[in-house]
Amino acid sequence: MASDKEYLDYVFDLLREVNGVTYKKMMGEYLLYKDGVIFGGIYDNRFLVKKTKSIRNSGLEEQIPYPSAKPMLLIDSENPSEIKNLISLVVSDLK
Repeated sequence: MASDKEYLDYVFDLLREVNGVTYKKMMGEYLLYKDGVIFGGIYDNRFLVKKTKSIRNSGLEEQIPYPSAKPMLLIDSENPSEIKNLISLVVSDLK
């Protein structure tokens, strides 16, 4: 199932406190970038981020974005400040 534009808009509202976020649509899903670094995506209308060392033990639920992919972590918070902190940690780990 492909993700829909309305869900993308919802996620971008959650990301409103994070500067420099962009996306690329790919095969019905959306890849999410911050300052050119891919940190996650929207897969089947699920907001997932890469599982990095700083958030590995955060208690976020692991999910597989698509068959044969590495597990990612599901963002289920609706708190923009909390999401900003998580994204900052992930992007910092990936740089």
